[in-house]
This record gives sequence, structure tokens and C-alpha cells, in this order.
Amino acid sequence: MAKAIHMMVRVIDEARSVEFYNKAFGLEIAERVDFESFTLVYLRNPESDFEVELTVNKDRSEPYKLGDGYGHIAFCADDLDGEHKRFQEEGLEPEDIKEFFVEGKLFGRFFFVSDPDGYRIEMLERHGRFQ
Repeated sequence: MAKAIHMMVRVIDEARSVEFYNKAFGLEIAERVDFESFTLVYLRNPESDFEVELTVNKDRSEPYKLGDGYGHIAFCADDLDGEHKRFQEEGLEPEDIKEFFVEGKLFGRFFFVSDPDGYRIEMLERHGRFQ
């Protein structure tokens, strides 16, 4: 059986991205591996061993074209309203909180935020299947 271990995004500014993921999701550098033409930075927090891998290509200075195929990565938290307020206070510019219902029952509460390179990230309230 396969186990999900990380997702990768290409970033322009390592320090700016590390700061964003730390402020937003409490991710810390678990490992940083420097190669001749690129650097890999693995981020995680105590909630999970799943990591976000930042790839910094050293010869790249212009933003990546994200295209229309990328969806998002999702995190969850117990207090969505508190997290939304904290994101606002940190200047992370979260979108408004939204709710989805299925057959009259709450399916999910969430908001989106974009990282410094434009990748959309979903923050869900722990509920139902989102644990």
C-alpha cells in the first residue's frame, strides 16, 4: 500500500515561502538539501509527518505559470474562525469563510489563502471527513 509523504511546489524566494508556510500552518524546516542547480526544502509540523517540499531552482527569477491544472493542498484546524482571524492579523489575506451543505447537513467550512507564488491553499475546519 502506498503512503502519501509530500507535495512539491516550485518557489522563487525560499525565505519568503518558508516564512509564509511557518506563519500560516506552523510548518518548520525538517530538512534542507542543496544541489548545484536547485535546493529542496522539506517543511512539516508536529500534526503530521506529511511534508510540503519547496523546490527552489537557482536559475529562476521570474514567477512560474501555474496554469489551470493545479488545484490546492488542504490543511485542517479545530477553530476555523480563530485561524481566519489569525491569518488576517498576520497579513496573509485569507478569502472569506465558506460553507458547503449536503442534504441539509454541514459538509465543510473552509477558506482559501494563496502563498507567495500564487498556490491556493485550503484551510478546513475539523469536521466529518476532514480530520
